[in-house]
Amino acid sequence: MRLVTVGCSGSFAGPTSPASSYLVQVPAAVAAAAGHEARDWNVVLDLGNGALGALQHHLDPLDLDAVALSHLHPDHFVDVCGLYVYLRYHPERGSVRTGVPSRLPVLGPSATGRRIDAAYGAEPGEGLGGELDVRTWEPGVPVRIGPLTLEPYRVFHPVEAYGVRVTGPSSVRPGEQVVLAYTGDTDACDGVVDLARDADLLLSEAAFHEGRDDGVERGIHLTGRRAGEVATAAGARRLVLTHLPAWNDPGRALAEARGTYAGPVEVATPGGMVDL
Repeated sequence: MRLVTVGCSGSFAGPTSPASSYLVQVPAAVAAAAGHEARDWNVVLDLGNGALGALQHHLDPLDLDAVALSHLHPDHFVDVCGLYVYLRYHPERGSVRTGVPSRLPVLGPSATGRRIDAAYGAEPGEGLGGELDVRTWEPGVPVRIGPLTLEPYRVFHPVEAYGVRVTGPSSVRPGEQVVLAYTGDTDACDGVVDLARDADLLLSEAAFHEGRDDGVERGIHLTGRRAGEVATAAGARRLVLTHLPAWNDPGRALAEARGTYAGPVEVATPGGMVDL
């Protein structure tokens, strides 16, 4: 299993990165060794503003097997609208040309279909259902996408929000399964610790700084310190900090996390890849 950071800017696209989006891949050889169809498998976690453009550096969006949305703030979902256009109108592989709707699975909170339609500006009765097979997360109920298992966990954010725990075959330890835990947006809570329990990699948001953001009400974002505390409490083996707004100092987030977590920790960068 491979994690590719497509976009890691928090709350809005930054000057050097799109907003939140992370590609999880299982190469064909790894999938075949695990007893699955011998082809590349591709799932994207969130598709925030600007992410669809950057995603095309890594694959043709028509080769996605699913989109998994943590929640419905624009910096995590809005480029699904552009993805719909791509799936429908691509001049060679789009459904208008082939006559076969994509029906790409899109997993998300309960209002996902309605919010995507509204963001796209769909007319009443039009909808985007021909290309997007929107499905609602059920906490604790896993979803299988080829060799990958996605399990949603409710987390602490002002809207309905989920972290996603992804289990799949290891690319570096043949025959073993590995776990990626992605927090989406959350503050510290029991759900995010459960999500990250014994994960090989915890991909954690850290949008706030200690001290600077103390006056903001709880239940919005983690700091680097709190992300480190979650990783420590959960026994996660590696921590990658992400969702840093353009005005944040990545070094400060990193220092905060290192103060509460003794394992390896780094800051996500656009285009960065980690084989698990």
